[in-house]
Amino acid sequence: MNQDQPRLVAVSNRLPVSLVREGDQWTVRPGSGGLVTALAPVLRNRGGLWIGWCGATEGAEIEALMGPASREAGYSLHPVTLTADEVRDFYYGFSNEIIWPLFHDLQVRCNFQPRYWHAYQEANRKFAAVAADFSRPSDFIWVHDYHLMQMARALKAMGIQRRTGFFLHIPFPPLDIFLKLPWRAEILSGLLEYDLIGFQTQRDRRNFLSCVHHLMPQLRVRGRGGVVRLAVGEREVRVGAFPISIDFDEFARGAGSQEVADCAWFLHERFPERQVILGVDRLDYTKGIPERLFAFRNALERFPDLHERVNLVLVVVPSREEAPEYRALKAEIDRLVGEVNGRFTRSGWVPIHYYYRSLSRTELLAYYRLSEIALVTPLKDGMNLVCKEYCACKLEEDGVLILSEFAGAVSQLHRDALLVNPYDMEGVANAIHQAFRMDTDERRQRMHRLRAAIRRRDIYWWVNTFLRAALAKDLADFPPVEDYMPQMDITPGTEEGGGAPSGE
Repeated sequence: MNQDQPRLVAVSNRLPVSLVREGDQWTVRPGSGGLVTALAPVLRNRGGLWIGWCGATEGAEIEALMGPASREAGYSLHPVTLTADEVRDFYYGFSNEIIWPLFHDLQVRCNFQPRYWHAYQEANRKFAAVAADFSRPSDFIWVHDYHLMQMARALKAMGIQRRTGFFLHIPFPPLDIFLKLPWRAEILSGLLEYDLIGFQTQRDRRNFLSCVHHLMPQLRVRGRGGVVRLAVGEREVRVGAFPISIDFDEFARGAGSQEVADCAWFLHERFPERQVILGVDRLDYTKGIPERLFAFRNALERFPDLHERVNLVLVVVPSREEAPEYRALKAEIDRLVGEVNGRFTRSGWVPIHYYYRSLSRTELLAYYRLSEIALVTPLKDGMNLVCKEYCACKLEEDGVLILSEFAGAVSQLHRDALLVNPYDMEGVANAIHQAFRMDTDERRQRMHRLRAAIRRRDIYWWVNTFLRAALAKDLADFPPVEDYMPQMDITPGTEEGGGAPSGE
């Protein structure tokens, strides 16, 4: 490759592979998660580099294993080495005990330990050092997510000049919540060292610009549309909203395979003459799993016609089981599932089928395809790709999507999903009943439009739009992405809350 030809360098907390010790040997395993799903196909098609932590601490034979892994991935993998203390304080500490809950509006769960901040800075310097070693001046470095908000500043402190972009996969909080962060000035100014800052939604971008306006009033926003400019000294920082998506065609092809069709037929035999309501989530307090179970219980209490006619398939993927609050969350989910099943089970019918494990890809696509209803109700989510994957797999266009108003995907899908406030138990129960009773024509009309919207703005659209925004001279070609704000129809003598969801 020509040394002057620009390359794409992706940087994230984790590589798309991880090292796992099996006995005395280290084994390379493919990674998983939204970022891997989103970015790996793009780098594979375009060529490029990926920099990140491989999941092992110092002492592993990391470099020797990366060559074969790079050849299999189709692009170069360059690992960042972290110590066990850095993993504890940078990853589990600052990233997941401070930024994760704070940016999801759950500040009461934050643990503002000063040593976490110092570890976060040092880890960002390590990522920057690897990027400096393997990138070229002509490369574009695309940094991903909340673990690496200080990396551009670290690069510049080393004297390394590169074009850089940053994309935040999780929400950005409103001003009154962001202000609670002890290192708010450092985080905000560190983000402004990037040349392009991308968010999932217009709301996230608006929150960020509000923080800049109030905390750095000397900075001025220029331009209108999907991408605006901030004058930061003599530099120009671009800020936009770029909703992430999926490889729609790949999911549709997978769902249409004979293997998935056979699996779906086999699984559906467990639910004769019943509608399947599907919930798939990683174990996390932001996903609203207990609230979902309360709502399902409420639906069974209030709508007897659901009895023996529906099954909730609840798939919870294990995550961070070493953390006490996650163990407590799992215990609560286990208890609620047991209570609902103990109360409502009849001969031949158990209301909730609960799986605490990862599904194989074939199983996952089969459940997407066979489920009549998807119940996607996070308390807050940057985007949520499960709802998009579900729609892509509904080849017969016969499903109903129930979607939280606080998922980033609602901006794109609000017209044809049934929207709910996940804190509104009766409102979610009403949506379940509405979806259960929805006729075939309405289901197909809604799902057809949902699938068209997701296909139109797929993962390749996302990548191309972000990179164009980073490199384009004229930003007039970037119209604003769609926004969503709940609309309340309150008339005298009525009460808001617990009412019919959108579309009723």
